[in-house]
Amino acid sequence: MLHEQQGTGSNGNRREAAPPKKPGRALRRQGMDGSPPEGIGKKLPDYQTYELNGLQRTACIAIGGLLCFGIGYLFYHQWLVAIIMASGGWIVPRFWRAHLLERRRTAMNLHFKQALYSLSSSLSAGKSVENGFREAIQDLRMLDPDAENDLITELGIICARMEYGEPVEDALNDFSRRAAMEDITNFADVFTTCKRTGGDLVEVVRHTSTVIGEKLDIKQEISVMIAQKKFESRALLAAPILMLMFMNFTAGDYMQPLYSGMGIVISTGALAGLAGCLLWIMKMMDIKV
Repeated sequence: MLHEQQGTGSNGNRREAAPPKKPGRALRRQGMDGSPPEGIGKKLPDYQTYELNGLQRTACIAIGGLLCFGIGYLFYHQWLVAIIMASGGWIVPRFWRAHLLERRRTAMNLHFKQALYSLSSSLSAGKSVENGFREAIQDLRMLDPDAENDLITELGIICARMEYGEPVEDALNDFSRRAAMEDITNFADVFTTCKRTGGDLVEVVRHTSTVIGEKLDIKQEISVMIAQKKFESRALLAAPILMLMFMNFTAGDYMQPLYSGMGIVISTGALAGLAGCLLWIMKMMDIKV
């Protein structure tokens, strides 16, 4: 009789007990401040690719198409050829995507160097690895308070994973896999080996940060040295086009033979030569360290 009274309500309907809540579910949904932890519940970024949004892609195609159309009309003075060459604007997003990806990876490499120095200083001061990564986030934000760069996001993900009991070396290895950068991969491998074998973590981090920092300094010196040469190469590539524009505006009758008969063949050869020089210069300026 007592069991029946406990299982029924005042209206005579039997009430079912609510299923017990899992204690870890609410914790997994919240971060340290009650908000969803950074990087949890969404796809982590892949730094080997870069996706343009619709506006960027449309702008690249439009600007590239207009540029190719202008060059085509300048070299041939034929609307049909210019329109055909304007289709070259469809390949411009590929080059712009590669440029943005390279700039993103270069910035991450620089921020990674600064984070290593901060981590090395924190470990030398006797702080734990977890606190060292948190201090690195704060140091990066002090360098640029208004910036939320990719490395700050990744360090936040690593700290969030450590909060849930995941080993720091696993989080680092996942980051190095998605970044696919030599310096980050080397640091993750050295850190994982030292953490699991019980080596001198402070000395290893300090030495690794010094080596990677020197390598990045060499890259920056090379970039500064070839910056002037890059500008000169762009000026040399633009000079024939500007000269052709000047001659068309000032002496149009003198340039008419260039747009008929053998002149078209000469224009095609000149345009192909400029394209070959552009590819050659890009290859020469791509110096790997």
